Amino acid sequence: MKIAKRATTLLSVGVAALSLGLGSMAAMADGPLRGNVRVLIGSTSTGGDTYQNASIVAERLAEHLGLNIKVDAVGASSAFRTLSRDSRGNTLMIFHDQSYLGHVYGVQGYDDIFEEYRVGPTLAVNPGNAYLVPKNSPYETLDDIIEAVGNGETVRVAIQPGGVSEIGFSALKNAIALEHPGQEDNLVAINTGSQSDKNQQLFDGQADMISGTLQANEQYTRLPEDDQKAMRFVWLTARQSIMEQSPEEGLGQTSREQLLEYVEPNVQVPMGDGENFTFDKEFFFLYNRDMDPAIVEQIDTALAEIYAEGEIQNVQQSLFFIPNFMPSDEAEAHLHDKMTRYQEIIDNLQ
Repeated sequence: MKIAKRATTLLSVGVAALSLGLGSMAAMADGPLRGNVRVLIGSTSTGGDTYQNASIVAERLAEHLGLNIKVDAVGASSAFRTLSRDSRGNTLMIFHDQSYLGHVYGVQGYDDIFEEYRVGPTLAVNPGNAYLVPKNSPYETLDDIIEAVGNGETVRVAIQPGGVSEIGFSALKNAIALEHPGQEDNLVAINTGSQSDKNQQLFDGQADMISGTLQANEQYTRLPEDDQKAMRFVWLTARQSIMEQSPEEGLGQTSREQLLEYVEPNVQVPMGDGENFTFDKEFFFLYNRDMDPAIVEQIDTALAEIYAEGEIQNVQQSLFFIPNFMPSDEAEAHLHDKMTRYQEIIDNLQ
């Protein structure tokens, strides 16, 4: 009898605990964003930086809001099309500066995100946007390349046209036009595709310099000079203040101190008016233009609380991303200003 009574008591306690847990979960999910949420990314890769950032944020948002949130790598065109059709808030998007640079460069399928969509909060920066040459290249520095092009030499640069990969090339060409007017066309773009395609151009001797990333290309900088695949950095486009926030140990076998040698002011790409070009690859949310503003506020508030806790920053930094949360209104103004500045460079070359 005592055993039966004890079992009943334990069952009552268990039910009460379960009810309390469900009540807590219901309270967490008690907001305008309900049900299953799909976060689309503008990449088809599940191994790249966009997927990594989106997964980190989606996992913590799901826990914080008590929702089921799934990241789906569908590519830019499909993501934008799907986002434009769903105003409920159950379809969100995370992408980076390519989302507006594609429009500035006139790439098909890229609309003006500030007109067609709503810009959400920024999440992180990848400070690894880079330019590299073969380790045995006669060009020791980016200044050497600017001078060589200014003196009539042709320098071929492998890029993926229409976005993050091309913006540094455009800035470099603009700097040459400022310092050596009329010689900028000696800097020649080799338009290609993925990072592996750009790397192959360098391996085959078809390019003198490539657009790359710290994460993808640092491994090749460890190779001996006589290796066909050996490379070295000549430029990292990130701001010095951003790179200084990276882990002291750097990435791979390249320390933060070494990485700082390749950012401004040590490497300078003039934009005119005494300003040097820098570019931070930033990741941020994009929403359907007609999505309930209460959902925008809900996500802003949740992310502010998540970043205040501090744990998400540790995860981001462990993957060499710099935490960079800005709420939606602030993020939209910041990114629009960024687009305007880079559009001036691109317009100068047309």
